[in-house]
Amino acid sequence: MPLPQKRRWESMAKGLVLGSLFTSFLLLLYSYAVPPLHAGVASTTPEAAAPCSPAPGEPEAVTPANGSAGGCQPLRDIVFLKTHKTASSTLLNILFRFGQKHRLKFAFPNGRNDFDYPAFFSRGLVRDYRPGTCFNIIGNHMRFHYDEVRGLVPPNATFITVLRDPARLFESSFHYFGSVVPLTWKLSGRDKLAEFLQDPDRHYDPSGYNAHYLRNLLFFDLGYDSGLDPGSPRVQEHILEVDRRFHLVLLQEYFDESLVLLKDLLCWELEDVLYFKLNARRDSPVPRLSGDLYRRATAWNMLDALLYRHFNASFWRKVEAFGRERMAREVAALRRANERMRRICIDGGRAVDAAAIQDSAMQPWQPLGIKSILGYNLKKSIGQRHAQLCRRMLTPEIQYMMDLGANMWVTKLWKLIRDFLQW
Repeated sequence: MPLPQKRRWESMAKGLVLGSLFTSFLLLLYSYAVPPLHAGVASTTPEAAAPCSPAPGEPEAVTPANGSAGGCQPLRDIVFLKTHKTASSTLLNILFRFGQKHRLKFAFPNGRNDFDYPAFFSRGLVRDYRPGTCFNIIGNHMRFHYDEVRGLVPPNATFITVLRDPARLFESSFHYFGSVVPLTWKLSGRDKLAEFLQDPDRHYDPSGYNAHYLRNLLFFDLGYDSGLDPGSPRVQEHILEVDRRFHLVLLQEYFDESLVLLKDLLCWELEDVLYFKLNARRDSPVPRLSGDLYRRATAWNMLDALLYRHFNASFWRKVEAFGRERMAREVAALRRANERMRRICIDGGRAVDAAAIQDSAMQPWQPLGIKSILGYNLKKSIGQRHAQLCRRMLTPEIQYMMDLGANMWVTKLWKLIRDFLQW
């Protein structure tokens, strides 16, 4: 074989070997970063029944109580079940700020920004966990396992979560996660969502990879079987179990009212619940669900619909107990304070596309294939009094976790690979 041709074949062989090794590495990394789905009952660590033991000198936990009672103390031990596509990143930012302000101990995942979702949560996934260790705040994405979470926090910890209208949540989840749900790839046309909803049973396979994102996602995140028959008595049993376990279930559609109830429950200050909307998606060119498609999406996510109806009713009972006029006053005060911070903090006063974000520390995580998540530019000149608060309020989840000392090596490596491949 002539020498130039031999060298060419040797170069091709080396390229194939390196390509195979790189592909194997990516597959290995991805298998670590996205664990297999276990739809059955979650396992429990041997010490699950044992409560955590607060370190000497830590303040004694206070039983969750209505903050309107005189002389209440701010509650610091909080479990937040971070559901998907429900404004949960905005709420997590509030918890990050409060925990940082009071030097609280966060239960963070080890290496990534979720607890091996969609696998069930296990306390062994928490960084620096040791049997008996107590944490103040846990709030990253997980598939909920009450017994495992219960043992990480003091006995009187406050449990909260947030729900959203199931049809709207399904729409958001379909657009955000569609590129990583293979069963959507065969859908053709401009409006894949409408095509799917015309005959969802035809397109949906519950055993498909990442299929859980496309049906009853709230039920799934709460740790229940998202494929249950809506008429099964287990559905109502699960809903009532959530009602017993969670001290407050917020509603995304009434986020300000929810935060007023949360502030009251936790005995926090107004500044503690100020927020900017984080991880918001740019408006889709495809029209929002309406009419028949909205009804179809609701019927397709009937378990979530039953869950939402229950907690929508209980939410407004809490509002009535709080007082409608008082609620209106406090919501107005929250919105005035948020508007004031918007004028102080945000360059241009509004969220912008990812390409327009000037500081990489303000760049939110994007779904695969499309940069549809908006972010913010921090004003260049902010007074010393507000500079720190402005930056914290605008910092996206992953960057904030790194600021708080979380180990994010898997997420950071995955981002480098995505940036290199322009995914």
